[in-house]
Order: sequence, then structure tokens, then C-alpha cells
Amino acid sequence: MLRGNIELWLAFITCAVIAAGYGLIVVWTQEVPAASELFGHTLGIVGFILMLLTETLYSIRKRSRIAMGRMSTWLKFHIYMGLVGPFMVLLHSSWKFNGLAGATTLLTAIIVFSGFIGRYIFTRIPRTLDGMEIEGTLSQEALKRARQMMSLWHAVHIPIGVALFISAFVHMAGALYYATFLQ
Repeated sequence: MLRGNIELWLAFITCAVIAAGYGLIVVWTQEVPAASELFGHTLGIVGFILMLLTETLYSIRKRSRIAMGRMSTWLKFHIYMGLVGPFMVLLHSSWKFNGLAGATTLLTAIIVFSGFIGRYIFTRIPRTLDGMEIEGTLSQEALKRARQMMSLWHAVHIPIGVALFISAFVHMAGALYYATFLQ
């Protein structure tokens, strides 16, 4: 069981360690770390970088004709970073969900949920370690339906991801402008 879901377990352990550190900061300072302070900024920046790497590196590998490792390994990387990065961004929010930052957090939650749906659909189609579909293991009708579901999922997941990154870049530009340049 652990072997087939290693990326989920590693993400859970990493998030637990991050949450423990966050909890120590809360206990030590006796307040929730503000998003605009060093610890909050660090969580937001590192979380965003992980999310950006998740999207860009996996997408480049999927479209590359040069073999840079197994697709299954890249998918595990995508899932791991796609869970840890948003968790860090959630902690960066200081549990305040208003304005553009709140909308960005909502889009983050939607994209993570959508990722779980995509992972479920993806695992329904038998594949080799390189990510290639194995023919003949499902009926043609079942395979056709799974491919349609995956296509529909992509049509929803990718635009939400684009909206998320646009919102995040606008949020960062606004934070830089209002918190840095105007002071």
C-alpha cells in the first residue's frame, strides 16, 4: 500500500513537519504568523515556487521528446509538489481569506481537489512505468470512457491552473506595490 502511494505519504509527512514548525512559531509568538512578516513571506514564496515548479517542469517533461526520466516519476513529483506547495501557501494566508488573496486561496483549493480527481481518473487506465497506456486490459468502451473523462478533466484543470497563476502573480504584484514601494 505504501509503495503505490509514496508521493502522497511523503507529501503528508512533509506537510506534518511544516505544520509542526508552524505550530511551534504560533506557540512561541502566541499569535498566528502574519502573511506580511518574514515567516509568512517565506511560506508564501517557497510554496508558490513549489507550485510553479510543479506546473512548469511536469508540463515541459510531458511535451519533451528527450527522455528525462520516467513519466511515472515526474507524475509523483507533480503530485508531491502540488500538495506541499499549496499547503505552504495556505499557511501563508494567516487564515484570512478576503479579497484577491482569498480568491487565490480558493483557486488553490479547487486545483488541489481537481488534482485528486485527475489522479483517480489517471489510475483507472492501466499504464506502463513510462506512462504509456496498456492496450487490451480494459474493454474498448471502458477505455474510451476513461479517455473522455481524462480529456474533460484536462479541459477544466488547466484553465483553473492558469487562472490560479494569474491571480497569484497579480496578488504578488499588489503586495510588492502596496507593502514595499508605497512605504
